[in-house]
Amino acid sequence: MRVPVSDQARAVAFWTRNFGFTVARQQPFDESQRWIELRIPGADTRLVVYLPTGSDALPGTFMNMAFTADDVDRTYAALRTRGVEFVGPVHKADWGSSAVFKDSEGNSFLIVSP
Repeated sequence: MRVPVSDQARAVAFWTRNFGFTVARQQPFDESQRWIELRIPGADTRLVVYLPTGSDALPGTFMNMAFTADDVDRTYAALRTRGVEFVGPVHKADWGSSAVFKDSEGNSFLIVSP
């Protein structure tokens, strides 16, 4: 999963501090940025934080991805205490619960649970 950012160091700090992600790979990519892969605990999926160029998506958009939580209410409360900004309260539906949060770069993500 690729996430556009304005500041790679700030993005790494956000994801490692608030979500417990770890840096899986970090190396020079080109003259302006590094290739940074963040490992998601308990998953094979990795998050790549990159500085967009040209026609890439810009930071501050809705990311077409969702994170699954066993309990959205509990996750919502825990992340809010860490300073993570949510767009609104937890939404309950017949299929489950969801909440939208923003990362350090203004990108919006969905947290869902069945």
